Amino acid sequence: MNILRRSPEIALLLVLWLMLVLGIVLALPQMLAPWSLTSILQFATLLSLVALGQSLVVMTGGGGIDLSVGGNVSLSAVMGMLALNQGVSPALLPLICLLSGTLAGALNGFLVARLRLWPLIVTLGSFYLFSGLALALTGGAAIAGVPPELTQWGRGVSFSFPLPFITCVVPAFVVAWLILSKSAWGKWIYASGFNEHATRLVGIPVDRLRLLAYCLSGLLAGCAGFVSLTWLGSARPEIGVNLELESLTAALLGGVAIFGGRGSVIGVMAAALMLVTIKTCMLQLGLNSVWQLGAVGMLLIVVLMAQRLFIYRR
Repeated sequence: MNILRRSPEIALLLVLWLMLVLGIVLALPQMLAPWSLTSILQFATLLSLVALGQSLVVMTGGGGIDLSVGGNVSLSAVMGMLALNQGVSPALLPLICLLSGTLAGALNGFLVARLRLWPLIVTLGSFYLFSGLALALTGGAAIAGVPPELTQWGRGVSFSFPLPFITCVVPAFVVAWLILSKSAWGKWIYASGFNEHATRLVGIPVDRLRLLAYCLSGLLAGCAGFVSLTWLGSARPEIGVNLELESLTAALLGGVAIFGGRGSVIGVMAAALMLVTIKTCMLQLGLNSVWQLGAVGMLLIVVLMAQRLFIYRR
């Protein structure tokens, strides 16, 4: 009961995992095959990266949220592919995607942290801006032509683990965990989300922290855009669709408080894997993608209710 009161999201996550594993064993035993693990981790790579960035933004408080992550992923992939078609070396493709994502995140951070605009409205507007640019630059069609040496990495597997998951997701979460748990910056992030007024009084640069959080969210979205290029072999302007909803759900289900000041990146990764596994199971059962999206939305509502009932009413 103590863990339920202190972290209802983690308790909910554990229950969902137990139910999911039991359901897979009874109804979908084929999901236990190595190929299924590879597929789940491949799909989870994009969601894990953007969910980590989303978590950092929410943790800093101030009503922080980044609804633009999906559009940022699409735009970063498109910008990288356009640069490649203009003769830029394939070796620079990761840098271009990361730079594009970071600049987009910096725009959000500047509007929120410096101009003090409401994060929900700002990032919703930038989502449409980034998504619209991706569609306009491609005409709505995929741009093919990713070099084979990059797709070999993007589709590579080592012991059933996709190479992008091993080389991008795992290091990103390890670095984030070290920053949040071992550095002064991590303590500042939690402090600014927990009590912004007191944090400002002791001289902690709250606005700079929030600007940095949005930049990191953009950086991780750019990384996800690069991974999508190497995995699919083309830049698809719709690749980031629904990532904003799924990343926010993964962040909150993983233990990040909606008003900031609390959260665990380990929980966020577990939640991202959970969401992808649920969607994969629904796909195996032949359920329409609309129901998959509905399941994610229902989980988001349930997590928000759990936080409201067990934390903010104490």
